[in-house]
Amino acid sequence: MISRYTLPQMGKIWERENIFKKWLEVEIAVCEAWAELGEIPFEALKTIKEKANFDINRIDEIEKTVKHDVISFLTSVSEFVGDEARYIHRGLTSSDIVDTALSMLMRDAADIIINDIKELMDILKTHAFKYKDTICIGRSHGVHAEPMTFGLKFALWYEDAKRSLQRMQRAKEVISVCKISGAVGTFSNIPPQVEEITANKLGLKPEPVATQVVQRDRHAEYMTTLALISSCIEKIAVEIRHLQRTEVLEAEEPFSLGQKGSSAMPHKRNPIGCENLSGLARIVRSNVIAAIENIALWHERDISHSSVERVIIPDSTILVNYMLNRLKSIIRDMSVYPDKMMENLEKSFGLYNSQRVMLALTEKGLSREVAYEIVQKNAMESWKLKRNFMDILLDDKEIKKYLTESELREIFDLNYYIRNIDFIYKRVFG
Repeated sequence: MISRYTLPQMGKIWERENIFKKWLEVEIAVCEAWAELGEIPFEALKTIKEKANFDINRIDEIEKTVKHDVISFLTSVSEFVGDEARYIHRGLTSSDIVDTALSMLMRDAADIIINDIKELMDILKTHAFKYKDTICIGRSHGVHAEPMTFGLKFALWYEDAKRSLQRMQRAKEVISVCKISGAVGTFSNIPPQVEEITANKLGLKPEPVATQVVQRDRHAEYMTTLALISSCIEKIAVEIRHLQRTEVLEAEEPFSLGQKGSSAMPHKRNPIGCENLSGLARIVRSNVIAAIENIALWHERDISHSSVERVIIPDSTILVNYMLNRLKSIIRDMSVYPDKMMENLEKSFGLYNSQRVMLALTEKGLSREVAYEIVQKNAMESWKLKRNFMDILLDDKEIKKYLTESELREIFDLNYYIRNIDFIYKRVFG
């Protein structure tokens, strides 16, 4: 199911062939740096660049014996290169290659997610303006509060997505580091200039200080960013799920021709896409715990983090890519029912005006406490009798002492609640 919504580029990033290509790219960049410093003959570098390659089946075969993936990879490469392979991996440790390549892979994944977020923002903006003046009831605790517009929901989600975009851009920056400093990070067998040249070639920054590995708080920050994005996605999905409930039905996710909602009940149109997003968000968030656990390693390194990252980083980037694409599809094609919104708004008998009535009474000289008590008494009567709040107020002799019928009707003007929508939109969209 994931492949229906996930851009194929994301899956390809984490294929073994691409990972090995990144390893080879790092190794060649280091050789180029050594050559620029005069430590590797340019003829040898030319041979390395022309012949360097690998065979995945051969890597697997070698690894059965040596039980070391990087050594297996290097052995396969050397079989393609020949004698000049002695210059490859000079002064390096495995983590130099693996961690630097992982930074590049995570950077590539971030670029895809950043593009996804931008596309989602475009859709949210379109809907925000489409429903800018579509009045609906705002709810707190799931209960009618005061009127708003449906477009404000999309404007809010747009602002959420904007923050997600900024976080992902920061996370990309944080992870875009190069570590080419050898065993325990001391540059004992490789000069710092090699790291600087290599980093520049790969579009990375040198890690200012490293042990044998790039420190895993960087990866944890990246993973936390993915979790925040997934949570913002779930926030939207949960809202759509609530709006699709039969008792509400102000909006619903797309239901395609021929689609079936239930094996037992032919009438069902279920928010399965949004429920799917809610469930996947739990996986992405749970992976953050593992990423945080990876921060503390023994001394200058162990590899307890390695097995974890082979699962959580590809999984989380693929899932967030999938979630963003599925959400784009849901929002772009969702059904919206303005008439139902107005119908639902009237179900609370105009009680959403209670605050305005209370404030009007305080402006007439009553204390807030007294005004609250008077309005609440009438509000409860409206609920009890299922009678329009305005009519209840007009029958209250105490209310009449302070407010005329025309003043009350002015208070109940629906346009009052949306008079600052343009102000909010200007702040969000400029």
